[in-house]
Amino acid sequence: MESMLLLFIFFIPILGLTDGTETEQDFTWHLKKIPQIVSERTFSLDSPKFEANTKLELNSVCGIECQKRLPVPSLSDLKDLLSYETVFENGTRTLTEVNVLGLVLDPAANTTTQRSLRKKRQIYGTDSRFSIYDKRFMTNFPFNTAVKISTGCSGILISPKHVLTAAHCLHNGKDYVKGSKRLRVGLMKTKSRGDGRRRKGNKRSRREVAAAQEDPKVATEQRRQSKGGGRKQRRSGRKQGTSDGMPSFQWTRVKSTHIPKGWFKGVSEDIALDYDYAVLELKRPHKRKYMELGISPTIKMMPGSMIHFSGFDNDRSGQLVYRFCSISDESSDLFYQYCDAESGSTGSGVYLRLKEPNKKKWKRKIIAVYSGHQWVDVNGEQQDYNVAVRITPLKYAQICFWIHGNDENCTQG
Repeated sequence: MESMLLLFIFFIPILGLTDGTETEQDFTWHLKKIPQIVSERTFSLDSPKFEANTKLELNSVCGIECQKRLPVPSLSDLKDLLSYETVFENGTRTLTEVNVLGLVLDPAANTTTQRSLRKKRQIYGTDSRFSIYDKRFMTNFPFNTAVKISTGCSGILISPKHVLTAAHCLHNGKDYVKGSKRLRVGLMKTKSRGDGRRRKGNKRSRREVAAAQEDPKVATEQRRQSKGGGRKQRRSGRKQGTSDGMPSFQWTRVKSTHIPKGWFKGVSEDIALDYDYAVLELKRPHKRKYMELGISPTIKMMPGSMIHFSGFDNDRSGQLVYRFCSISDESSDLFYQYCDAESGSTGSGVYLRLKEPNKKKWKRKIIAVYSGHQWVDVNGEQQDYNVAVRITPLKYAQICFWIHGNDENCTQG
């Protein structure tokens, strides 16, 4: 039944169902001119301590009402906020100061659109998440773009060598988290008979051993797989979508990480969810299909106001979990939504499917990063939300710059 529903969701063209009327709307990826992010100078910093604990829920961050009161950042502010730190595999760290060219400031940038009252908790009513067991889905686009981060988060492939995730998966605002010193990314692979034979001999690659030493969760996963692995694979080989459909991971080292300076405490008065995103560069390129970046449209320009994302929720160990839901509220930088999710899914790429310009073909693009279940200040009271950080033209320019190393390939998005 779940397979049939997923087929319907992914392969049937979507008609707009907004405000209760069934009308086909112009749900198209509209190309926009992108501001330029230009590197001005880079200098070395002291190596991080890597002593922070990973914290997947944040308290007292700026919420919906707070966003309305924020002044529009000046060009000088943006240059400071979009400057970024890079941490390399050997522990060295640099700060790159940037300039922003071709930006037109919007005086109404921090307005919000409220659509409905919020509920509480990470799971809202009936759990609407789907665990992806079927090999046909798991090993194909878009599900195969989901990756696991060794600090306990999720991410999404955005180039042959780059992964997009949440900044708080690597840095708590003051220091880099403990597991980020030897950061790794787990790319999904389905178990096979060959995997069982290799495990039977109890031989592991250097990367698998290093990943197990770095992350206890990885070690636990490897021990679980090694017990009766070969026998289990032979017994279940005839039934794809049972144990054969459970993902295992090929762990790849991270060469460098980029985090915007706006995320760090001291730059802003407190943690700024607007900048809760980071890009990881892999040491080796993968050969999988990745998902392209897109500029986040407004709610009105989304079919059914619907978003989608897949990640590795901690309460469903070893499973890839997919969900879709409608956005409840939005600001210029954040989506507030009802998507059922648990810790472990933070850092997932939020995407939607729109038509390409002048074509009948529909295409999925990443429009936000799932920041997770957060406590925000609303009228002096703490309320909980599931929040995603929108990819604005400026963020698109910065992430594109991190991918390509220049702005020549980042003029439109």
